[in-house]
Amino acid sequence: MMKTIVITGSTRGIGLGLAREFLELGCRVVVSGRIEESVTTVRDTLAQVYGEDRVMGIPCDVSQCDAVQSLWDRAKDAYGPIDIWINNAGISHAQRSPWALTIDRTHAIVDTNILGTLYGARVAMTGMVAQGCGSIYNLEGLGSAGRHVRGTALYGTTKAAIRYFTDALVLEAKGTPVVVGAISPGMVITDLILEGLDKTSPDWPRAKSIFNILADRVETVTPWIARRVLANRKSGARINWLTSFKAFGRFARAPFSKRDLFK
Repeated sequence: MMKTIVITGSTRGIGLGLAREFLELGCRVVVSGRIEESVTTVRDTLAQVYGEDRVMGIPCDVSQCDAVQSLWDRAKDAYGPIDIWINNAGISHAQRSPWALTIDRTHAIVDTNILGTLYGARVAMTGMVAQGCGSIYNLEGLGSAGRHVRGTALYGTTKAAIRYFTDALVLEAKGTPVVVGAISPGMVITDLILEGLDKTSPDWPRAKSIFNILADRVETVTPWIARRVLANRKSGARINWLTSFKAFGRFARAPFSKRDLFK
């Protein structure tokens, strides 16, 4: 049976990569983003490859709960029950101390990353309980595991909040037909990452070497994630690409590696 998957923030980066992989695996996918033109372009591009009937594009600003509810309603009207909802939408910032960011940027990051995930979970949980099934996944990131990197305090704080919220939601969802999980993609070279890097910093050479050891490209990570999301039936699962064991192995092989993800 063909599954229907809604992915917020899926016009680029990991969200778009996941959309492609779920389509490759035979699913229907609803892509979304804040900018209508981008949503239309991505939807049309994917539909040319995977078929008009399997891809839908719906603009959505996840910081507005009414918009998130509309995303659910339109997706369900078109495809019926929604099997998987992925709260992927998120934005970052340049490597700066939190007091150096504008108030508008601070609000945008908190509203998108935290409120957007809370609204997505609220809407999807309500709808999935009513339909009797479904899975919700929240995207983790730098800060979720408690690691601190200078200049990323605000973004890291939002991702730490996502970790706490997801674990709490697993508990809250007990006794319901809804599976709740987390996706931890590790370090992935996306526009989100590149926009936040300060390549003029004296710390950049060291940071670049770490990225070349630990990071991956979207097309490397998303096929693995998509398959495990479809296979998972356990609430509380954390689909974690960059495990401690894998990271240790990469550091051990680093002296013999010629990786350069920034070419």
